[in-house]
Amino acid sequence: MSIFTHVTVGTNDLEKARRFYDSVLAQLGHKRIADLGENGSIWGESAPSFFVLKPANGAPASVGNGVTVSFEAPDRAAIDAFHASALAAGGINEGAPGPRDWAPHAYAAYARDLDGNKLAVYCFKPV
Repeated sequence: MSIFTHVTVGTNDLEKARRFYDSVLAQLGHKRIADLGENGSIWGESAPSFFVLKPANGAPASVGNGVTVSFEAPDRAAIDAFHASALAAGGINEGAPGPRDWAPHAYAAYARDLDGNKLAVYCFKPV
């Protein structure tokens, strides 16, 4: 059983966020499942798991200091593709693809989306 039903990040430019996440999450086998009009969109494999929304209170979206949303990748090639896609779509590099020494077989990459939200992608499978 998963601990989360979904994760949400905010955006100030929904159309740019949709294009960014359509490209980046496709590298992990996720697709846009639903659009919520001008309020946001939802991605997942077959069920909703990642939301990008305009804040409900009408204030600008802001980044949480110390917050990272981390996705699971099927393999290391998907991590490399995710990171390359994020940078090509205008994201910022926060950690190139490569091994991480805090867990056995950990391989990861980090990037920020167009709103500054910090993203990670991990695989824990042996090479």
